[in-house]
Amino acid sequence: MHATSAAEPTAAAPGWLLDVVGAVPSTNPLAGRLPAWHAVRAETQTAGRGRTGRHWVSDAGGLWLSAVLPCPGPRARWTILPLAAGHAVLTALAELGVSDLRLRWPNDLMTGRRKLAGLLVERFTDTTAVVGLGLNIFNHPAVADPSLTTPTARLADLVAGDFTVDGVAGHILRALARTHTALLADGFGPIAAALNRTWSEPRPVAVTLNGDRPSFTGRFQGIDDAGRLRLATDCGGVRFYDATDVALLRELE
Repeated sequence: MHATSAAEPTAAAPGWLLDVVGAVPSTNPLAGRLPAWHAVRAETQTAGRGRTGRHWVSDAGGLWLSAVLPCPGPRARWTILPLAAGHAVLTALAELGVSDLRLRWPNDLMTGRRKLAGLLVERFTDTTAVVGLGLNIFNHPAVADPSLTTPTARLADLVAGDFTVDGVAGHILRALARTHTALLADGFGPIAAALNRTWSEPRPVAVTLNGDRPSFTGRFQGIDDAGRLRLATDCGGVRFYDATDVALLRELE
């Protein structure tokens, strides 16, 4: 990999070292070999993937980024990292001028019903976590997959401005560092509260659980302080689910 200096403003944020590569299968395994506060950005990915192994089109002009964060202490302490990273990216994109953006639990960034970005957090060591991000910026995912014409969005179509892929990467890396500092100082509670404010209206969803448990419908009501999905079921009552319990959450409107 080609390493760039963190002093280069379009290549990395303060405190980060960014490796820029060409075409790779996926940036997460590359980043998994690196120490904390390193990141990998690829021009393209040939096997980009999201949660549960779903394929992510990663053509030229998008941001395909994996950032390594330190995760000291028990692993259970960091199960909220996917949601915290989603909050960090939401904040960064709002600072760039994107409006009406929301996090679709647990790891998709949506504008309306169109998907702008997705996150995949993986642990390759006991002391670090890799935050993988796929963000459509100038790329054209529908060229590679025509079925993506309607359900995807691009940053270039949402905000005006003279920005670059590396500039957006640096902005997001700074946001991830701020969120990591906040988690260590204040825990996940304030981030959970901020996310719940963006989910002010209950949303009907269909939920497919892992294992042999039956699927069901209900109303998404945000998360608790542990990051668990809060669902009001059609048969009454409220249920809570960890992200590892849920194979698929599909919005119904």
